[in-house]
Amino acid sequence: MPVESTHPFILTAHQPVYLPWLGLMHKIALSDMFCLFDDVQYLKKDWMNRNRIKTANGPVWLTVPVLSRDHYHLKCRDVRIHAALPWRRKHWRSILNAYRSAPFFRRYADFFEDLYSKEWTHLADLNQHILRYLLDAFSIKVAWVRASDCSFDGKGSDLVLDMCRRLNADIYVFGALGRTYARVEDFEKAGISVYFQDYRHPSYPQLGGQFSPSMSAIDLLFNHGPASFEILMEGNHSREHLVRAAGVLPLTEAGAGRP
Repeated sequence: MPVESTHPFILTAHQPVYLPWLGLMHKIALSDMFCLFDDVQYLKKDWMNRNRIKTANGPVWLTVPVLSRDHYHLKCRDVRIHAALPWRRKHWRSILNAYRSAPFFRRYADFFEDLYSKEWTHLADLNQHILRYLLDAFSIKVAWVRASDCSFDGKGSDLVLDMCRRLNADIYVFGALGRTYARVEDFEKAGISVYFQDYRHPSYPQLGGQFSPSMSAIDLLFNHGPASFEILMEGNHSREHLVRAAGVLPLTEAGAGRP
């Protein structure tokens, strides 16, 4: 259930992705509640089982192997990790080698060393565990719900609208790609404001030479520690902006970003 609030209740949602990028962190930071959309179809070649980190040789992919049989027809919550492959050791060694010299690596290293020492069976559980930790490390406070616990109805725009109604949202934050499928008029009729996020990626001092944007959020965290939230929000709208503009349909901002 949504938390009690004296201002418009802001909701957002996203599939469970691996080592999420800053755009997702910002989208959640705008919101009062985050819904982990683990009840939708698993997407091939998406961000659910992979992301990038910055190394001395440039960005590299870290990919969690999943069991291949029928996994493209499964919901996110049902996708199983191929535990027989040595991905955990590889990912931890890659992160360690890339960031051991970063100013704040030691502050957060224990969590990731422990993360990769554990056996994980389901991809969504792994991703949820990482996201919860990162939100806390970025000092982002938000209520949390999993779609698989709620039984929302519909597809596409109708599914999002049903979620908003059931969770009593006043404002829903879409990613940039929401413009391609959201039927804003349906939200207007339901009295729900719509905001399409276009994240403006900040530039910050980073290990490994020339700056590489759109890395996993751990890149910013290891490099800037407690200052990460302020950097995350640079040049972007805040939750307070959405509250002040709650009567405008739809809410938008200029810029470009990854969905």
